[in-house]
Amino acid sequence: MEDQPNLEAIMGLIMYGGNAKSDAMEAIQAAKQGDFELADQKIADAEKSLTEAHHAQTGMLTQEAQGDHVQVTLLTVHSQDHLMTAIAFTDLAKEIIALYRRIDAE
Repeated sequence: MEDQPNLEAIMGLIMYGGNAKSDAMEAIQAAKQGDFELADQKIADAEKSLTEAHHAQTGMLTQEAQGDHVQVTLLTVHSQDHLMTAIAFTDLAKEIIALYRRIDAE
């Protein structure tokens, strides 16, 4: 099926983006409890998921750049939205964890 590779990439973006956001939330909760080692591990897990998502996205971008146009569907847009939200959330989680560290050090 011709669309199957794109569907797999799209679902990868959704899955890895969701995993990253979930790990980032768990990192905030760990920092809130003062467990900065767990918070750091969860952020590392989130970043690993984001890297995997970027690999899926890069494949689609490469396909598009080579002239094999990717059909944009609601699912495609949703996957990109999911990824961008996860990136923003992970970045904010890092800032929140830094604030908890600062409070903990006082």
